[in-house]
Amino acid sequence: MSDTEQPSAQTTTPTPPAGKTRVTKRGGGDPGSRGRTTIADGVVEKIAGMAARDVVGVHAMGSGLSRTFGAVRDRVPGGSGAKSVTRGVKAEVGEVQTALDLEIVVDYGVSIADTTRDVRENVITAVERMTGLEVVEVNIAVTDVKLPDDEDEEPESRLQ
Repeated sequence: MSDTEQPSAQTTTPTPPAGKTRVTKRGGGDPGSRGRTTIADGVVEKIAGMAARDVVGVHAMGSGLSRTFGAVRDRVPGGSGAKSVTRGVKAEVGEVQTALDLEIVVDYGVSIADTTRDVRENVITAVERMTGLEVVEVNIAVTDVKLPDDEDEEPESRLQ
């Protein structure tokens, strides 16, 4: 081959020796893009619940009734502690998008508008980063305000 000639774009695979089989490589492209990944609603709910709880000013998640039942369930031997992470979170997950509904209790004295904005930002960032799903909306219902002199709904002594 001279310096000006280009190698042929066409390549041939040699015939395998007798008794051997030829391995044909199937499928092309990036191996990471072959197949489908599905993400369960519960996975997105856990991520969103953890992200919402990380925001300063969020006292608890869920309505008063769900928190009370959850506190009892969490203390029962064999009860699901993982359920408390998703308390107050509902996700609808599609193939490429998700929508979330959150119920939160805020601490008295915080700006509800600022707190809910921070919750939205934190939840969207966490869910999109971890799942690759587009978060189309995060609806937040503020169900209560935790006053400084209020008892927590889940005192240790009463539920044991």
